Amino acid sequence: MDWDKLKSFHAAAEAGSLTAAGERLSISQSAVSRQIAALEEQLGVSLFQRHARGLVLTDAGHTLHRSTVEMATAAQGASAALRDQQDVAQGELTVTAPVAFGSTWLVPRLSSFVAAHPEMRIDLRLDDGENYDLLKLEAECAIRLWAADKADLIQRKLATVATNLYASPDYIKANGMPRTPQDLDNHRIIAYGATDSPIRAMSFAERVGRDDAGPRKAALTVNNVSAMLRAVESGLGIADLPDYMVSGGPRLVRVLEDYTGPSFDLYFIYPSDLKRSKRIGAFRDFLTGQVEAFRSSPLRQ
Repeated sequence: MDWDKLKSFHAAAEAGSLTAAGERLSISQSAVSRQIAALEEQLGVSLFQRHARGLVLTDAGHTLHRSTVEMATAAQGASAALRDQQDVAQGELTVTAPVAFGSTWLVPRLSSFVAAHPEMRIDLRLDDGENYDLLKLEAECAIRLWAADKADLIQRKLATVATNLYASPDYIKANGMPRTPQDLDNHRIIAYGATDSPIRAMSFAERVGRDDAGPRKAALTVNNVSAMLRAVESGLGIADLPDYMVSGGPRLVRVLEDYTGPSFDLYFIYPSDLKRSKRIGAFRDFLTGQVEAFRSSPLRQ
């Protein structure tokens, strides 16, 4: 079977539409459609059912998709292995990281990595869940706030990220300082809103002091920690925030200092197949060094 046709089929199966598949492959929608039609004619079966909401795999399509997943992973693995045959770390490295940590802590430090490794390029994908499968090499390494749960993944703990309750000075001036957790019942709460993310534990402001009752109703629920920080800065209310985002940033007030929010262990994770990768090694050493340097302004206050 023609690999180009299989790539078009695989992209359409993964994306669920011809348009999105074309964008992934940098070809036109009509080209994807022609490749799939030719493949269906060659195999003598229909691979998709076409619906207004997108493409749905047939039974034959599901069978072929299982094979193309393995083929795509093998092709990505071969490409990664070839990039790591060079004497120095070079080529693209796909990294996934939490949205807030990646945008506020990691990105400002990447210039030093690029300066030290001019032959490398970083494809950074910010995501608060596990949408990028490392074993399928959808990303080659990950910075995550939770441990890996698969045997074929290698992980190194980088640090512990602490969180606490914060408000702006203007909010405290206008609404008063809470003295007990129960006082939060009379304050505006900002909560993290993605229920399927491990970062959901950051909705500490909703739960502290409410052991015998349901969580407080949040004035703002948002699935982005950076947006929570901006909301606190604007005086909207009180939120649980990572200490590293507050230290060295805008002046905010720690609320209920006797009550510490949840903490997260920060890990660098990559597939065991890439354990000898020069690109992985270079990025791992960079992260370790940056975390050590940051300890003078610690992740845990």
